[in-house]
Amino acid sequence: MTQARRAAVVGTPIAHSLSPAIHNAGYAAAGLTGWSYTRIECDAAGLPGLVARLGPEWAGLSVTMPGKEVALTVATEVSPVAAAVGAANTLVHRPDGSWYADNTDVVGMVEVLTAAGVAPGATVTVLGAGGTARAAVAAAARLAAKSVTVLARRPEAVAELRPVAGALGVPMTAAPWAEAAAHLDADVVVSTLPKGAADPFAEVAAWRPGTVCFDAIYDPWPTPLAASAQAAGAPVVSGLDLLLAQAVGQFEHFTGVTAPVEAMRAALPLPR
Repeated sequence: MTQARRAAVVGTPIAHSLSPAIHNAGYAAAGLTGWSYTRIECDAAGLPGLVARLGPEWAGLSVTMPGKEVALTVATEVSPVAAAVGAANTLVHRPDGSWYADNTDVVGMVEVLTAAGVAPGATVTVLGAGGTARAAVAAAARLAAKSVTVLARRPEAVAELRPVAGALGVPMTAAPWAEAAAHLDADVVVSTLPKGAADPFAEVAAWRPGTVCFDAIYDPWPTPLAASAQAAGAPVVSGLDLLLAQAVGQFEHFTGVTAPVEAMRAALPLPR
């Protein structure tokens, strides 16, 4: 396929994004020689104008922070999961010029947690209450979690997650931030916190060998939280695992071609 097509990751800050390496490696492996994938610095307020200016050569956009909620407003059609979560990380440009919004973070998270051994009926603790936490709650619903406990420094942020959990039919409770260490004995612990914010829990966590620890950070790696889980024999999932999984879904949305997963994986840096 040699027809020139374009895609990009949009957000701010965006210079650090590994998405171009992953997608361009996929295009090369799949023989999509006319395809290219770049970065576009764009804040939430600028996203609607950016989308309106894109021509027919654009196949889609990967949307990162802070534009995931605004992405829903520029789409003609929104997938059920993106609507329930209230955020989209994927905008697909259709042949008629309209845009379709989806959230591949959720499917990606289900895939990486399932691969790590998470089974139906698990108890889940989520640290943080932002966009990735929304995807974690949705993934817990798809995994038929028994319960979800959310902890964040801002109680009002946790309150914003309640409609998401309600729409997805997953039982969710809030716990005080000061009691976070007591909730790290769940079957699954998902940290969506920014770099360094979860480090204090590494010293107080009493990990069970069967607990799956997913830390959305991937640089540096392992984080203190992940290292403490590894030392206790707990399975660990990194942000790189999710980055690849969600990119595979986007690649297939944009191209209509089965993603060459191993070639895309090889484009990722080794965790350090």
